[in-house]
Amino acid sequence: QVQLVESGGGLVQPGGSLRLSCAASGTIFSIYTMGWDRQAPGKQRELVATITGGGSTNYADSVKGRLTISRENAKNTVYLQMNSLKPEDTAVYYCYADIRSFRRSDYWGQGTQVTVSS
Repeated sequence: QVQLVESGGGLVQPGGSLRLSCAASGTIFSIYTMGWDRQAPGKQRELVATITGGGSTNYADSVKGRLTISRENAKNTVYLQMNSLKPEDTAVYYCYADIRSFRRSDYWGQGTQVTVSS
């Protein structure tokens, strides 16, 4: 069984920073693309950033230059460094990973709340 557990969310003032982490555990043979989505109240879920196994990254236009995705393969962990946060970044952030366990599938974390407010 594979699990993704997120941490690092919280309340931060506009212009502040947070770092989200997401660790995968269980029977894991390979991890391919990892990423982060978010869902704000009353809005559709949207892609924030992805990173391939080779380290190639992709970002939503709204976060380019402010949020940085990275991964530490030895720890099966993906990070999201969030700088210059804005109130519109307030959302529940979900990590996901394309993982080959006994079969290959997408797995999702439980979500972590990020609130940007003064």
